[in-house]
Amino acid sequence: MACHGGSKRLRGRLFQGRSKMPKLKTKSGAKKRFKMTASGLIKAGVAGKRHRLISHNGKYIRQQRGTKVLNASDAKIVVKNYLPYGL
Repeated sequence: MACHGGSKRLRGRLFQGRSKMPKLKTKSGAKKRFKMTASGLIKAGVAGKRHRLISHNGKYIRQQRGTKVLNASDAKIVVKNYLPYGL
């Protein structure tokens, strides 16, 4: 007869009652690089502003300041795969 409701040991861990699905881990790189806006969009730092700036013109450098909102298709990948529980 199977024991229902009691504690049982499963792979070294003690579970009470039924075993639950394991929690998904958030990618630590993603949580450092992305933030969520109040409307639920994902914003990230702009690429191309770390080095070799002397070869870019001033307009490009000014436009690359701050952060930008991610494209919807890219944001879907980030939120769904890397940040399973949001930010």
